[in-house]
Amino acid sequence: MNDANLAAPATWFSLSGKHAVVTGGGSGIGFTIAETLAAAGATVTVVGRRAARLQEAADKIVAGIEHKTENKNAVQIYPCDLGDIDGIDAHADQLARTHGAVDILVNAAGWRTRQPAADITPKVWRATIDINLSAPFFLARALAPAMCERGWGRVLNIASLQSRLAFENGIAYGASKGGIAQLTRAMATEWSAHGVNANAIAPGFFPTEMTAPLFGDDKTATALAARTAIGRNGKLDDLKGAALFFCAPASDYLTGQILYVDGGFTAK
Repeated sequence: MNDANLAAPATWFSLSGKHAVVTGGGSGIGFTIAETLAAAGATVTVVGRRAARLQEAADKIVAGIEHKTENKNAVQIYPCDLGDIDGIDAHADQLARTHGAVDILVNAAGWRTRQPAADITPKVWRATIDINLSAPFFLARALAPAMCERGWGRVLNIASLQSRLAFENGIAYGASKGGIAQLTRAMATEWSAHGVNANAIAPGFFPTEMTAPLFGDDKTATALAARTAIGRNGKLDDLKGAALFFCAPASDYLTGQILYVDGGFTAK
């Protein structure tokens, strides 16, 4: 944020004129962040494997913000398989050429299985690392140079409680999310001198497709809520403020940080 903007609080959280790419934007945390950035004025491209799910998400976001914007292309879709690591550079190039230069990258796509170490096959291990860790790196590496040339950009990664804590049957997922925490710090070191900041949100327990087995068990959900300082599990709306802050000019001097949005789970 330059000195002129310090006197204009209304601009601190405005994303007008920015283009944000949100992976995993068809549902859950990715959808919530895409919705938040679009409401703040950004043009948003949601990325994921399922075109129909992406279009449904885009239509829902546009319907929710149409009274706030005249941008008819406020939300666009780009279907692709981010698990195909060798194809990411081509996807990044196509995405920028089709939908415009990218200012903000949110790496929200994720995948996990709940298995003990003895049951993790090489295929499962590779898929978990590729989608959760490799794809965020290679996509950011492809898009960050253009951000650096323009002198401003944001990379927002989605970490996890398992970036810090170990959970039963979470060895592959935990390894990938521990990697995300270090990747975020390394990205900050690599690009922040050129105006491209990298940070991460580490959510606690939120109701998504991935956590459906936990929230489908009332006893488990209640026990998890009891481990927080606030006394409840997260609602997806609880992520909106942190996501917008990290993507907006308000966070110009904040980089390489992992923020645990967990109701105080890691504080106890």
